[in-house]
Amino acid sequence: MSLTTLIGAAIGSAIDGSSGDDSSIDGAIEGAIVANVVKAVVPLAVTFTVGWLVLRGVGKLKDQVFGADLPER
Repeated sequence: MSLTTLIGAAIGSAIDGSSGDDSSIDGAIEGAIVANVVKAVVPLAVTFTVGWLVLRGVGKLKDQVFGADLPER
């Protein structure tokens, strides 16, 4: 079990245990699942964002070098 999963389980357990209705085991399980999902989604989101910014920068550079593709009237 990784440190991220343990921290997610601890946070989920603390949030679920604060209500005092039932045990905090289900909150720990949900926290561990959320931590693993976030661990997988964040790198994908960062990769997508960097790729989008690079493509946008390349498009602006092309427009500066060759002129913007504006429709003629």
